[in-house]
Amino acid sequence: MNNFIISNLQKLKNKKIQNPEIDLRILLNNSKYTESEIILSNFNLDQINIEHFNSTLNRRLANEPISKIINNKSFWKDDFYVNQFVLDPRPETEAIIEECLNIIKTKDSHIKILDIGTGSGAIAISLAREFNNSHITAIDISDQAIEVAKKNIIDKNLYEKIELKKTTIDHMNGKFDLIVSNPPYLSKQDHENVSIEIKNFEPKIALDGGEDGLNFYREFAKKIPNIMIKDAYLIIEIGEKQFNDCKDIFSYSGLNFLKKVQDLQKKDRIMVFSKL
Repeated sequence: MNNFIISNLQKLKNKKIQNPEIDLRILLNNSKYTESEIILSNFNLDQINIEHFNSTLNRRLANEPISKIINNKSFWKDDFYVNQFVLDPRPETEAIIEECLNIIKTKDSHIKILDIGTGSGAIAISLAREFNNSHITAIDISDQAIEVAKKNIIDKNLYEKIELKKTTIDHMNGKFDLIVSNPPYLSKQDHENVSIEIKNFEPKIALDGGEDGLNFYREFAKKIPNIMIKDAYLIIEIGEKQFNDCKDIFSYSGLNFLKKVQDLQKKDRIMVFSKL
């Protein structure tokens, strides 16, 4: 391994970057001139744009997430464009897609789906891929997030299946068979204690759930039943310690609690409801 690699690896390690070898490979491949994959053990300096590499390395050393530097994040079966205006889609959120597939057994079903707080559009796009005859409405209140979702929807050629709107659930017309959401659920204290990568590079609007983190669930419990048809489903992501509070909040909604789902770390992550 040459001195250039060793030196830059050490810079990442000194900043306590968790996966320095992986990050270095990503940054090198993001700066390469050729189509060939760059491998650390067989690296040649002529393969990369050194100015671009140094710029991106400095951003990583300042704790900017790799995804924001290369504007790419994988979710479910796709890669998505992301930037500082949208929350990175996370692996635990894929459980929303899994639960939709568990509930809607027929992929050709003609169903109307609403994705609340779509952000990058990752959930809406993933569901459009899975349910061939679905019509999906994806909403957000952020102009910048809408632009990111629009880019991803166009890139995936799904603009005929996904209707993108800057609005809130207060202004939704019609009713849906399936409603999904990964709303902001960090409490004020939780947001103060998150990592630098999240606090400085993820949009607060996508994280801040109010003083106790439960503002959106209170709003959902009051309003979402009104836009669900009979036998419709609601699948939402929650914070790891919010299950009991959310179950109590929704106990007055008229919805039927069906199940909770834990993530790979055995933390409560998803709640599933139906409308009787």
